[in-house]
Amino acid sequence: MNLTFQEAARKYARDEITSLSESEAGRRFLLLRSLSRREYLEKLVADYNLLLSSSKPRELFPAIYASSLSVEKIKGAIKSIFSVERAVRAATEGELINELYKMKEFYWGGLHQNSLEKTIVDNYVKRIRNFEELNKKIDKEIYESMRGYVRCTWYNHWTAIIIEDIFKEHKNVLPAVGLIKKVDFFIRDVPFDLKVTPLPEGYIKEQRKTAGRKPELTLLKQACRHRHLKIDQDFSESELLGHLWSVVADQPDKDAKDLIEDLRKFRLHLTAEIEDAPQNLIRWLYENQGVRRFDASNRLFLVLVNETNFFESWQLKRNKALLVKGIGEYLDKAGPHPGIDVTFAWEDATYTTRSAVILIRHRG
Repeated sequence: MNLTFQEAARKYARDEITSLSESEAGRRFLLLRSLSRREYLEKLVADYNLLLSSSKPRELFPAIYASSLSVEKIKGAIKSIFSVERAVRAATEGELINELYKMKEFYWGGLHQNSLEKTIVDNYVKRIRNFEELNKKIDKEIYESMRGYVRCTWYNHWTAIIIEDIFKEHKNVLPAVGLIKKVDFFIRDVPFDLKVTPLPEGYIKEQRKTAGRKPELTLLKQACRHRHLKIDQDFSESELLGHLWSVVADQPDKDAKDLIEDLRKFRLHLTAEIEDAPQNLIRWLYENQGVRRFDASNRLFLVLVNETNFFESWQLKRNKALLVKGIGEYLDKAGPHPGIDVTFAWEDATYTTRSAVILIRHRG
């Protein structure tokens, strides 16, 4: 074996997942890392009657890595464990999807992911000196915001499990059954971290600028002012965009209808471009990721586009039939080296990674 366990472990600790996946020994390490929970490793030893150099719990992983156990048997163990765990989830999945359809709006309430504590501290703890005023703010603002935050987090958690299971059940996919950072599954031995996202508003804005077009929000504001329609100042920019789009779309005059149709056509054209050549979107997604979550590991982006109402693309996360069709079509065609190589820049450094986009389009 041309990669020792210690070398592989160091690469893993440095988040060099792509580098590990490029060698047979590295892939062996990643597969076993997926099984690194003690009960999984002990099952592996028992099922294949392994004679190891050490049976101490903390030494099982390196001992199995150095053993003669074949990769095919490791994969077989992973599939067996996933099958049992999947059966438990499948038994109640229909009920879960029914519950997810009860979610009527996707509104974070101003408390976005990864900023909950910061938002509360900055806007309430550090700003308010009066105790009674603080209690009123808690009752009237924080309570409603927390409800939105918890609902959105709940929705994202359970839809993520459903979507991952769709991938993991496919014949060309090997699940990651245990905790393994930046790897949700392997498509034909290539590890991928799954990211689910609507078509990013920031990317649309950038592409409109590149095409010499004004931002959507600017045009919608102009349309509202021309018709003496109120522009609510309490919305965030992303919330205001969806709100004004609906307001202008409801206006009966031809100019309003033409504007909405023009905005819609640009988005549809952009979606078609991404379907044919996803490199630009992939590069943008890597270069615009949050600082705290930065990494250059292989990512598979599942991009959801509700062409009937772009601002309700979040609803497609629970549309299992549509997801199964779109994901299945991609995976059925996946060759021996799925994805494409993409180079991107981040803080004066250049990275190359392997990535792919699956577009899920709902056409009404």
